[in-house]
Amino acid sequence: MSSERLAALLDEYADLEKRLADPAIHADQAVARRVGRRYAELVPLHKAAGELAQARADLAAARELAGEDSSFAAEAESIAVTLPALEERLAELLIPRDPHDAKDVIVEIKAGEGGEESALFAGDLLRMYTRYAERRGWLVEVIDAQDSDLGGVKDVSLAIKTKGVPEGGNGVWSRLKWEGGVHRVQRVPVTESQGRIHTSAAGVLVLPEAEDVDVTIDPNDLRIDVFRSSGPGGQSVNTTDSAVRITHVPTGIVVSCQNEKSQLQNREQAMRILRARLLAAAQEQADAAASDARKAQVRTVDRSERIRTYNFPQNRITDHRIGYTAYNLDLALAGDLDGVLDALAEADRAARLSGDTELTRR
Repeated sequence: MSSERLAALLDEYADLEKRLADPAIHADQAVARRVGRRYAELVPLHKAAGELAQARADLAAARELAGEDSSFAAEAESIAVTLPALEERLAELLIPRDPHDAKDVIVEIKAGEGGEESALFAGDLLRMYTRYAERRGWLVEVIDAQDSDLGGVKDVSLAIKTKGVPEGGNGVWSRLKWEGGVHRVQRVPVTESQGRIHTSAAGVLVLPEAEDVDVTIDPNDLRIDVFRSSGPGGQSVNTTDSAVRITHVPTGIVVSCQNEKSQLQNREQAMRILRARLLAAAQEQADAAASDARKAQVRTVDRSERIRTYNFPQNRITDHRIGYTAYNLDLALAGDLDGVLDALAEADRAARLSGDTELTRR
């Protein structure tokens, strides 16, 4: 256990507590939210350190009193038994955590191989994440969506947010950060007349939503084009050029939005996605020497590079990275994702405790 790191974090906690007690900080809600999130992250550490310090003080006092009164010997022994668990908890909290854990996210879901069936499955994933967010009390905002002819989605971007400051600094990213990758489905498509099982896939990309302070964008680096919005099959749904395409020239990142009725609104939504993508790109560059869970997200929708399989005939959901399998696919698609997400979180915790920064993969 690093006493220097513990002392530094407790000092930071005390400083943040003072800042939040100052009414002036609330004049800038963005700063107040950022400070509040960091404070919430350190609350469990402060509590664990206090409990351990108190237990050690109680143990010392009981042992001292046991010299005069033997009845305190049993109390000292019972206190001593609790110390290993308290020390382990504090040691776990001292392991550097993902700096984005408290953040909200932008989720992008794209249909891939499988044609219309893939678009229908992408729609299933959209509903799954929306229902899971509702269970957690999170807010969901569809930023942009391109529907398919049969009611699926070709491409959708949505923002998922916590209400207020997340408890313990565990925001949406801390739960959904492992969802990025290729999701494979095995089922009989509605378009299949002979009852044969088909395999198709959809890609999911999860990005921590960037704040203005996270990413600096030079307006001169942007090329902004406007065009007419279109619906399924290319049918015009807008008679004005309100859709916006933003190209970040230095990186080549392109973002398009057409859901809103005004060009200004579409531009604002596109900039949100662009900031998130630039933040993820900057993180990848910073971590270029060591792979991590975010870097491992698959950007192409190739069925062979899947992270998870949804098998409808067997009602089975399998996460291939950790060997997790459950036969409750119907519940998972209805938003009951805690089983697989808890398993992923536990695998990550075990990896971090062992000094491995990459989630176990198969």
